Amino acid sequence: MKPWVERIYNGVVKENPSFVLMLGMCPTLAVTTSAINGVGMGASTMAVLILSNLIISLLRKVIPDDVRLPAYIVIVASLVTVTELLMEAYTPTVYDALGIYIPLIVVNCIIFGRAEAYASKNPPFLSVMDGLGMGLGFTISLFILGVFRELLGAGTVFGVQVMPEFFEPIAIFVKAPGAFLVLAFVVAVMNALGMMTRANKMVEGCDGCCAACASPCADEKKEGEA
Repeated sequence: MKPWVERIYNGVVKENPSFVLMLGMCPTLAVTTSAINGVGMGASTMAVLILSNLIISLLRKVIPDDVRLPAYIVIVASLVTVTELLMEAYTPTVYDALGIYIPLIVVNCIIFGRAEAYASKNPPFLSVMDGLGMGLGFTISLFILGVFRELLGAGTVFGVQVMPEFFEPIAIFVKAPGAFLVLAFVVAVMNALGMMTRANKMVEGCDGCCAACASPCADEKKEGEA
């Protein structure tokens, strides 16, 4: 697999920010009341991710280590401001729906995580592909949650009536508890399919393969079974 393809695959599947790494939970749960809101937040975050990764990668040998975090904040905050103004001008409906969560992209841990873990150590092209992969993964996650919540909570998808007339919308799905219910269902499906999430690893202490694990927890488990 080519390196740039691996970066995209990594962000969409292997290290999906929302469903695998469990990052950016605040916007993931808050704005996915509809599919359009999920896509809008995902697309805006992806744009900031790609551009911030590019700029930080280009400046990685210029920015001193002592001030790298303040420098990252300035870069990301500038890009978020531009994104917010563009959304206000060209997509006012989505802008109004997302509200305060657009400026909060500045403190999204996905962006700073990729800046610190990847863009600051790798060349521009691969950093852009990494941002694209993570952005696509985040957008797809928000889209899936938004579609389920809007479909069950309002009977529509992108504002178009999908469910039959006799369907009674389940209002809880467009409220806060609905976000947790849908996210829990998606993670449960991933677990059933054998897709390991960060939550699994934290609980189990490994990736689930105890036979090949040399950590102390594996030894303790073997002693307990004996």
